[in-house]
Amino acid sequence: MSTPDPSTPDPSTPDLATAAGPSPVSRTQLLRWQFDLTWSLFEYHLERLEPDDFLWEPTPHCWTLHRSADGTWEPDWAETEPDPVPVPTIGWVSWHIGWWWSVTLDHTRGLRPRKRTDITWPGEGAPTVQWLRGLRTEWQAVLDNLTDTDLDATASFPWPGDPAHTVAHTLAWVNTELLKNAAEIGQLRLLRAAS
Repeated sequence: MSTPDPSTPDPSTPDLATAAGPSPVSRTQLLRWQFDLTWSLFEYHLERLEPDDFLWEPTPHCWTLHRSADGTWEPDWAETEPDPVPVPTIGWVSWHIGWWWSVTLDHTRGLRPRKRTDITWPGEGAPTVQWLRGLRTEWQAVLDNLTDTDLDATASFPWPGDPAHTVAHTLAWVNTELLKNAAEIGQLRLLRAAS
């Protein structure tokens, strides 16, 4: 009978590190992980968007963007949501992301938030993809500087001054809103490719 080698793990003995489970993560780490996962799903579609995808109208009843007299793009908009809700174009959804994310960044940095009309869509194709990727980089910098204690502060957006909503709620909202918009863009891209 041979003597067991002490340097070889006994397969019948559980590894204590594995048995204890994964290392705990902070709330900021969890929200950052969720954001990175959401972005990776969005990036799949961003990498495949063609310039002609952006203003493709999937139905006559849709919201899109139009060139103004000065050459900038203006989104279709209504202060009260129409019934039925128009189907947005990829261009409109990408502008919408840029709008709510820019305003969220302003709030989280303590800056005076821009108005909806201050957010200008860059145009079809690469300029908008670069704009959205730039917003991601700015958001990552915000996330990198937050602590779990920071997450407990009252949110200033999108629920201004409501003590029931914290900065943690804002981060969770960004992740959810981005995932929803990414799914909309992905579905529109797939529909256009199939049409």
